[in-house]
Amino acid sequence: MRIASSAAIAIATLSFAMPLSAQDASRTEETSLSDKKIAAPPVAEKREHSYSHHGITISDPYHWLKDQSYPVVDDEDVLEYVKAENAWFEQEMESRKPLVEKLFEELKGRVKEDDSSVPQKDGDWLYWTEVAEGKEYRLWYRQPVAGGDKELLLDENQMAEGKEYHRLGAFSVSKNGRYLAYSFDDNGAERYTARVKDLQTGELLDDVITETRTSLVWTADDTMLVYGKANENWRVDNVRVHTIGTSADQDVQIYTEEDIGFSVSAGLSAQEDWLVISAGDNETNEVRLVRADNPLGEQILIRPREKGIEYSVDLRDGIIFVHTNDDHINFRLATATFESPAEWSTLIEGSDEFYLTDFELFKDFYVTEGRLGGLDQVQIRNYADSAKVTPIAFPEASYTAGLSNNPEYDVSKLRLSYESMVTPDSVYDYDVSGASLELLKQQEIPSGYDASLYTTVRETITVRDGTQVPVSVVMRKDRPEGAGPLHLYAYGAYGYAVSPGFSSSRLSLLDRGMAYAIAHIRGGDDLGRKWYLQGKLNDRTNTFNDFVDVAKGLAAKGYTEEGMISASGGSAGGELMGVVVNTDPDLWKAVVADVPFVDVLSTMLDTSLPLTPGEWPEWGNPIESKQAFAYILSYSPYDQVIAQDYPPMLVTAGLNDPRVTYWEPAKWVAKLRDTKTDRNELLLKTNMGAGHGGKSGRFTSLYEAAEEYAFILSHHGITE
Repeated sequence: MRIASSAAIAIATLSFAMPLSAQDASRTEETSLSDKKIAAPPVAEKREHSYSHHGITISDPYHWLKDQSYPVVDDEDVLEYVKAENAWFEQEMESRKPLVEKLFEELKGRVKEDDSSVPQKDGDWLYWTEVAEGKEYRLWYRQPVAGGDKELLLDENQMAEGKEYHRLGAFSVSKNGRYLAYSFDDNGAERYTARVKDLQTGELLDDVITETRTSLVWTADDTMLVYGKANENWRVDNVRVHTIGTSADQDVQIYTEEDIGFSVSAGLSAQEDWLVISAGDNETNEVRLVRADNPLGEQILIRPREKGIEYSVDLRDGIIFVHTNDDHINFRLATATFESPAEWSTLIEGSDEFYLTDFELFKDFYVTEGRLGGLDQVQIRNYADSAKVTPIAFPEASYTAGLSNNPEYDVSKLRLSYESMVTPDSVYDYDVSGASLELLKQQEIPSGYDASLYTTVRETITVRDGTQVPVSVVMRKDRPEGAGPLHLYAYGAYGYAVSPGFSSSRLSLLDRGMAYAIAHIRGGDDLGRKWYLQGKLNDRTNTFNDFVDVAKGLAAKGYTEEGMISASGGSAGGELMGVVVNTDPDLWKAVVADVPFVDVLSTMLDTSLPLTPGEWPEWGNPIESKQAFAYILSYSPYDQVIAQDYPPMLVTAGLNDPRVTYWEPAKWVAKLRDTKTDRNELLLKTNMGAGHGGKSGRFTSLYEAAEEYAFILSHHGITE
């Protein structure tokens, strides 16, 4: 999935900081300014290149920006161009440095620098993380439930020492509490290395597993780890079993997927007695079970794959629970037996109103999650009586909530997460028998935060085809009446809903008189599965039209005016930005496109790329279908750049990004520079040592958010 992670959609979600100096933050290794001022932005050379499919020939003069040795990027011409763009970015941002520094200090001031998560019980231990003052990364701790000293399990700061990038992947403690299996990525390419630590001695075992991209699952009395290894195209098409104390070369592959579009994952059932192996793409999957105490044993196929049918399973006391869309677009919950695993009996029927997104099994009850009218629902259900439902009541009319970390099967309380656009991230325990919520922790804003100063509303905009699209808006209550500056954000792909959550960073926009809006456009599943399907494949342009019409609708309602709206989106949301600047350039005051998926047609034709085959169900397969080729071509941002005025734009990329490869934004910016007719600002910043999520440290990602805010604010005429 081309889903932007926290740094890539920083404008929407970023809410953490790091207490280092802003001066240090501004350092960019390959992009420091020289003493000599750069007279003009870099101009990429055009080199003749074209490709043809279905009798249609496409000219692609910037194809050379894709290094042919990728994932190694060592072509000097490519690097020279990327570094030149970075230097231009640094120079053009220089005049905004005072605003960037001020924003950075504001963002830092809203973060509790020395913080910890709420401990959670798992077996004989309580587990939690801490962030120490002056540190970039987390410390992982545990303490015996019976009492005793806390124990440091992992120090990510030590792991990241001397490295430009660090990202922790899997973190899995064995059931007996003795071993920790974890994985890490050192360059943003999402190829993780797994290690095993003996928590009794503190020593690392000799076991090393390279190029894994999955969880690490303990099985067979903590003697084996189950995982998936990335192939040469970065796709996980297998499940392997590693025996502790042996070389990874001896690992046994227990499942191999032949469909190049399917990816594979593995996990444990609720009672941890079965290993659940799932293979699928964005619209189809199938599941197998194998005993967790014998992962090399016989596998049970639940139901063979059928195009368009999705299902997931869990087990309790020999009964298989199945979450599936086989007879209703909004999914149902069914049960099956081991004797007839493919015969599913309905437990909870599918509903046009309630979108059933997930379920979780516990010893004495189970939980269903979903959305009703676009708002999150968490429901406690009774095994003996499926009609007995206890919905958890939340205090606000608009919010986002769901199950959090609940590692144990036999519990009487559930850990929940909750927030809204005005309520900071909150952690609750819900007492199941007493039906009561207990607030355990709420995100602290050290510099001060008064929720009563802000207001959030839910608007509905009727778009061009008559569909009503919801929009979440937040602003200060004392914002002057009438049209003012507004920032609009959306994602709109893969059925990924953008919830109306809290962002402490966003306050820097609100406190300067801006309104902030999230458009819940089609392509996400905010209003149910149908909402998602209406924004994919041959209905993809609904997503773009919704965003444009929401912007115009907010202007019509008096929140803003056309031409006073800035916009942002990342990854597939960056594709959205690329389309709307092509179709409606005059609507936007400024646009930020983070790691944007803008060379859609070329990428969907390239089967060597990690995600392409698995994404044909999302975008269409232009290799096999002339219609899909033509339709993607009709909106692909890179291909549709034309000679017209464009709004000011800031574009970001990651040199090691395996999801949206660096050359997509690079080619797009190069073509824009050559084609557009205006003199508006166009900046490209490429992180030279990072991937899809940008820089890994909370400090550096925070500074990047300050830069993006400064870009937006300056184009709204706000300079302080």
